[in-house]
Amino acid sequence: MTSNAASNRVGYGSTWTQKGAFVFGVVFLIVGIAGFIPGLTMDMGTMSMAGHGSMALLLGLFQVSVLHNIVHLLFGVVGLLAARSARGARLYLVVGGIVYAVLFVYGLFTAGMAGGANFVPLNSADNVLHLILAVAMIVLGLLLPRVGARRA
Repeated sequence: MTSNAASNRVGYGSTWTQKGAFVFGVVFLIVGIAGFIPGLTMDMGTMSMAGHGSMALLLGLFQVSVLHNIVHLLFGVVGLLAARSARGARLYLVVGGIVYAVLFVYGLFTAGMAGGANFVPLNSADNVLHLILAVAMIVLGLLLPRVGARRA
C-alpha cells in the first residue's frame, strides 16, 4: 500500500501538498498582478525595472519593481505547474521556502542600500514577509505530505 501523499498523482487537489502549492501559486500570481495595478501599488511613477531606486509600494508597504513583480508571476506559474503532482508540490514548497529564506538573509544585508548588490528592491516589510513565507512554505512542504497519509 502506498501513501496518499507519496503518490505522484496528476491533477489539482489530489493531496494536501498539491492544494498547498496551488494556493501559494495563486497567491503569488495575484501579488504579481497587483504590483502593476495603480491604487494597489502606490507611487507607480517611481517603479523601475530593478534596483533599490524603485519606490513603488504594493499596498503602500512592500517595495516592488518590474523585476520583482515578474518574479512573483513566475513563482506563481511554477506553483500551479508543481501542484499537478504530489512530488512536484512538495519540492516547490520546500525549495521555494529555501529561496525565500535566502532572500530574507539577502534582504538583511541589502535592504535600503544603494548599489549593484541591491538589485531587488527590499524594505523591512519585505524582509518580514520573506521570513514568514520561508517558514510557512518549508513547514507545509514537510508536514502536508503526512496529512491524510495511510498507514500500512
